Amino acid sequence: QVKLIESGGGLVQAGDSLRLSCTASGRTLSLYTGWFRQAPGKAREFVAAISPIGVTYYADSVKGRFTISRDNAKTTLYLQMNNLKPEDTALYYCATGGRGVVRVWGNYDTWGQGTQVTVSS
Repeated sequence: QVKLIESGGGLVQAGDSLRLSCTASGRTLSLYTGWFRQAPGKAREFVAAISPIGVTYYADSVKGRFTISRDNAKTTLYLQMNNLKPEDTALYYCATGGRGVVRVWGNYDTWGQGTQVTVSS
């Protein structure tokens, strides 16, 4: 069974950049793999996903600012976040084993514990 560990979160100012990483152990990332986020008092929302062949998907709110990528060994997932905004503040989760509609968090079977991103204005 795969275990996911996220890292790279932190406290930054608006306009700054961060790169999140998600490392898989036990087995490789499989099927669709993605990033979701959840702000206090809000529902978990889709951020970005990547298909087994490398097709990428983004939420409209992050398109053009965030880039999802994966290493060739399929053991690490990345999220490069540029021009961060206060509304990007959330706990960011990576997930793997996704099937079906990639924007639906319930379609992924394995989750990490999350890494906090806080963007000050």
